[in-house]
Amino acid sequence: MRLIRVTAALVLVVFHLGLIFSGLVPNLVSRPLHLALALPWILLVWDGSFVKRISGVVLTILGVGASLWVAWSHDALSDQYGFLEGPFQVAVAVTLLGVVLEAARRAIGWPLPCVAALALAYGLFGQHIPGEFGHSGTPLPSFLGTLTIAEGGIWGSLTGVSVNVVAIFVIFGAVLNAGEAGQGFMNLASAAAGRLKGGAAKVSVLSSAFFGSISGSASANVASTGAITLPAMTRLGYPKRLAAAVEAVASSGGQIMPPLMGAGAFVMVELTGVPYTSVMAAALLPAILYFLAVWVGVNAYADRFDLAGLAAEDRPTLMTVLITSAFFAVPFGILLWGMFGLRVTPQYAACIAILAAFVLLFFNARGVGSWKETTARVETALLTAAQQVSLIASIIVCAAIIIGVLSITGLGVKITSLILSGSGGLLWPALLLTALACLILGMEVPTTAAYVICISVAGPALIQLGLEPLQAHLFVFWFALLSTITPPVCGAVFIAAGMIGENWLKVAVTAMSLGFGLYIIPLAMIANPHLIGLEQSPGLAIVSALQIGLGLALMSMSIVGRRGAPLRIGLFLLGMAIVFLQVMI
Repeated sequence: MRLIRVTAALVLVVFHLGLIFSGLVPNLVSRPLHLALALPWILLVWDGSFVKRISGVVLTILGVGASLWVAWSHDALSDQYGFLEGPFQVAVAVTLLGVVLEAARRAIGWPLPCVAALALAYGLFGQHIPGEFGHSGTPLPSFLGTLTIAEGGIWGSLTGVSVNVVAIFVIFGAVLNAGEAGQGFMNLASAAAGRLKGGAAKVSVLSSAFFGSISGSASANVASTGAITLPAMTRLGYPKRLAAAVEAVASSGGQIMPPLMGAGAFVMVELTGVPYTSVMAAALLPAILYFLAVWVGVNAYADRFDLAGLAAEDRPTLMTVLITSAFFAVPFGILLWGMFGLRVTPQYAACIAILAAFVLLFFNARGVGSWKETTARVETALLTAAQQVSLIASIIVCAAIIIGVLSITGLGVKITSLILSGSGGLLWPALLLTALACLILGMEVPTTAAYVICISVAGPALIQLGLEPLQAHLFVFWFALLSTITPPVCGAVFIAAGMIGENWLKVAVTAMSLGFGLYIIPLAMIANPHLIGLEQSPGLAIVSALQIGLGLALMSMSIVGRRGAPLRIGLFLLGMAIVFLQVMI
């Protein structure tokens, strides 16, 4: 069984790398094959009930078979223009939609597939809804065909991002994490911040920022770096609620920290048409400001609880830092050299970096690793890559159903009109309505899916009200992250609280005080557009960042500090005034 799993993972990884080097492959070939390779990792289980195991096998056979049929028949299907012909094709379409919904349910739970199922129901029966929110109806063969045999549904551009970009960077992160890169991040953070007051917490902030920049997942970030930082903070006498909150808040920032930023950044590239390097440049200063606000908050808590730094014997030596840092510096350097030096596509540069990271799996901090150690690392890299690629594929393909229905029925335009009328045609009320929608949706579905759905319905309204497309997308992307630390559903907080054995609500309150920048900085991007203009106007961008950074620091000290209430209120209002100075004048 182990050999089969490793072989299947190897096939998945080689397929996605091969797509980058092989040139143009028809979308109706690459995207169905992507789903066919991902479905077994989601649907096949060996430790569940008998019914779950058998149903998983049946669904896998049906889903993989239908996907392979689409890939095999792509030439003929392209001439049908999304119109199904005959009962067999209708059965294939229904099978694909059903399997995609069930795969998403097994991967991440009920909410997202329920939203997708409601979208399908609207597409099928929305013509019976009276008023402006009904639609004129679409013939069943055309509706199902657009979603399943054309590039307007589950094989649309959103799935293309998963195939051609997200999968490559997920593989890159998996290979890096299987080696010494994670320890390199920890060592660098410990050397940089370990000796400072509250050093263990600051190590958590830095290491989570570093690790999050390649994982792009708050949950994975908490589980990995938290396994090291949480015991260290507990050992040094940190309150449990503070230790867990620091880890949850810092890990949530990984999804907004370039260069990778999770799957959402690559979806943003596809939806906006903005180059990936431009998205990275726009996201960099806001991400730094977020971690700056967390850092100031940690410093204030360190003063309140008199938290010491790491002892000298617990900090790595300079030589250890230099050696272990090479395990992430070399692949990262190659990635950046490929994008900015060779000027190849980010995914092509990532493929070259993956090869370098793979070679480094044969080494450890002491030199060449043993054969047993190396094979274990390669196996871990393959299995982790396959599982994560498949998880993201199940999310994105399910979200693509929703986007497809919005496009076919015109519902997206109607919701956009509703936002415009509800906000009275004013930008800031529309922003607050969008933020609320992101928060509510983000409680139930993963960040990437929440971002995609919200930007599809609210993005046109925000752009129509005067925002630049990248501004609108970054705003929605940041607010889709709120649910990682905001009750009642706060995934990163739940994981950190469980790992340290603390009440999750206490952790959530502390996390919100540390991570308040997640609520303020997206609004600051709108009030100070120069903040995301590092590529076009670096001078103005840096000045804006300094201004907002000062305001955030004052607000953080007011939220966490021990000063009297009048002074704290004054600091908070002063900080708000500084952040939103441009709007006020």
